[in-house]
Amino acid sequence: MRNVVSALRKSNLQDRIKVSTSLPFDVLSKTYPPSQGAFKSSLAFLLNPLLQFLNENRSPFMINLYPYFAIGDSSLDYVLFRPSPQANVDPGTGLRYDNMFDAQLDAVHFAIVNQRFSLADQNFADMKIIVKETGYPSKGSGGDRYATNENARIYNTNLISHVTSGSGSRTTTDEVVGTMSGTPAMPNGDVDVYIFSLFNENLKQGPDIEKNWGIFYPNMEPVYNLEFPGKASGKSWCVASTRAPPSDLQKALDWACGPGKADCSLIQRGQPCFEPDTLLSHASYAFNNYYHKNGATDESCSFGGTGIKVYTDPSYGKCVYR
Repeated sequence: MRNVVSALRKSNLQDRIKVSTSLPFDVLSKTYPPSQGAFKSSLAFLLNPLLQFLNENRSPFMINLYPYFAIGDSSLDYVLFRPSPQANVDPGTGLRYDNMFDAQLDAVHFAIVNQRFSLADQNFADMKIIVKETGYPSKGSGGDRYATNENARIYNTNLISHVTSGSGSRTTTDEVVGTMSGTPAMPNGDVDVYIFSLFNENLKQGPDIEKNWGIFYPNMEPVYNLEFPGKASGKSWCVASTRAPPSDLQKALDWACGPGKADCSLIQRGQPCFEPDTLLSHASYAFNNYYHKNGATDESCSFGGTGIKVYTDPSYGKCVYR
């Protein structure tokens, strides 16, 4: 990873392309309550230099979360994002957890924060987290009785709804990705989430459960019906990407409000969309105005790679996105 970053620096791409690696959830030795999240001490030789590397390069920490593997009769609803009597309050923070996904994600956050004490008090509290894999199997064998099409559909549908409910949401169809705005312990943090996986792996070796995490069969037929909230209505908006370098975002904003002829009057001081007075917010409003003035096409939401289409209305207060 250091060699890759070194190569990126030679091409001045280190701010555009971040280097990381994904880890399994079992790198944690303690996951409950979330505030007591901790990494395995036996992995300190790897995790300490990794965290320092990520911190130095402003790269994200990548983790694979699979609540399915913590499932049981009493926790099925808790795993599937459904109302559950198992909702937990962390005694250390007083924070309430209504689903297993948020609890596991915050355990990772606290493990990162708590690790600073063994690393000369380096502050990792604002390190971005990416959930590189999460999903649910649609088929298993033997003791995999919770691995069903219906449970997989419910998990991924509710996951997408949970992730895209925030103002910073976005969805694409790579595997499937969205950005959720916060968890109980990170209410203002954006967390990218990828669903594993797009296709079942019918030729994969091993038990059935290892082959059946896909949304589609290899012949491209859907395993179950999965919809993105808002997409079915045909409504979409264009906003600025949180990953865009500020310099690129400023150039795109200047272009949209200048040669692009977007109506940027509402992001001027004293107008309803001026606050929050941030480059990201102003660019989002300008991008969306240009996007709809120009046919709401993929091309009209490009802005040199700094714009992204979303399917959740980003309007807030008196600031209305058309």
